[in-house]
Amino acid sequence: MVFYQLYELSHAAMSPWRAAADAMRLAYKNPLNPISQTPAGRTFAAGLEVFERTTRRYAKPEFGINETTIDSKTVPVHEDVVWKKPFCNLIHFHRAVEPDHKSDPKILIVAPMSGHYATLLRGTVDTLLPNADVYITDWIDARMVPVSDGDFDLDDYIDYIIEMLHHLGENTHVMAVCQPSVPVLAAVAVMEKRGDPYAPRSMTLMGGPIDTRINPTAVNALAETKPLGWFRDNVIMRVPWPQPGFMREVYPGFLQLSGFMSMNLDKHMIAQKDFFQHLVENDGDSAEKHRDFYDEYLAVMDLTAEFYLQTVQTVFIDHALPKGQFMHRDELVEPSAIHNVALLTIEGENDDISGVGQTRAAHDICTNIPEGRRQHYMQPRVGHYGVFNGSCFRAEIAPRIVDFIRAHDDEKTARKAKVAVRRRKH
Repeated sequence: MVFYQLYELSHAAMSPWRAAADAMRLAYKNPLNPISQTPAGRTFAAGLEVFERTTRRYAKPEFGINETTIDSKTVPVHEDVVWKKPFCNLIHFHRAVEPDHKSDPKILIVAPMSGHYATLLRGTVDTLLPNADVYITDWIDARMVPVSDGDFDLDDYIDYIIEMLHHLGENTHVMAVCQPSVPVLAAVAVMEKRGDPYAPRSMTLMGGPIDTRINPTAVNALAETKPLGWFRDNVIMRVPWPQPGFMREVYPGFLQLSGFMSMNLDKHMIAQKDFFQHLVENDGDSAEKHRDFYDEYLAVMDLTAEFYLQTVQTVFIDHALPKGQFMHRDELVEPSAIHNVALLTIEGENDDISGVGQTRAAHDICTNIPEGRRQHYMQPRVGHYGVFNGSCFRAEIAPRIVDFIRAHDDEKTARKAKVAVRRRKH
């Protein structure tokens, strides 16, 4: 807790300097100030903005998706919270479609709970909206959840997924991006084993750590070389006062962010240098792209200690799912129980978070899904982020997801119709 408290104190101590830097930046950029039109003025303003942005706390971003295009028409979109629990809200992106609009597939996107907010998938949602009725898990920052609301671990995460699928009802497709691939697969296996009628029609797993023994990355190596006690002693802290989650044990988001940034520190330093140069040169478009990316990337949330530690132990140390040892509470998770749910796995050729083959491993353990209802795709020349966002996602990956979902959406509808016809004949 002391380290977290020092982090908060240092942040507070920088506030006056940050405010002063921002005020000076505005003064140097004021068009009425003749210095603002000089290279020296732009250089001072650029330096002050870089300082302010480097030392600020980035708030949770907005999705900001207000419209989409359906059948060449612009359609308004608004967000509705349709289900909520202490650690998660389920957001529906309601499209104001015409009453006679054909029914689109219903997709539940399970966003990663790994330090960033669900808004990191803004591009994912925006790309799917013209062809799907989209819902997304909006995980809550653990530092904002009072201790009185109880704990939240990996078992609770799986329960949340099952509850959300029950809330959305039949004919739902689930998509897991990165970290939730494991709990989503587990939830679907549990539902199929129980004969749950609300099991999804299809399951899409993207860049997820199903079996981290395959092509282990730096992230996987760290987990394997340290005992669980090391993580508890070194990265678990208590939320400091005056946050709502005061005294809750968490894995702080700023630690996760530090780890991610250290993996590509040279790229981030170059990006800051280029941003400074763009500001000096008055290249507004390039500077705005930098702001948009880092406003999202640097906004982080805390994870509950119990969820983080259980995930590290189960997924990265024990490899429980591919070994057939994964337990959901007192129930053995059996991927072989999945036989009705179609499976699509997607990987990026240059993924440095989930190595190539780790997500595809889902096919090896889901042995009873028929060949006609399973598919794997690896996108060339993209890293982890490119699996669910960016130009390759929009042009190559998203169309494959939509086609796969529509194929199995129609397939199940057709099977039900055939059953109904046979019953009428008899």
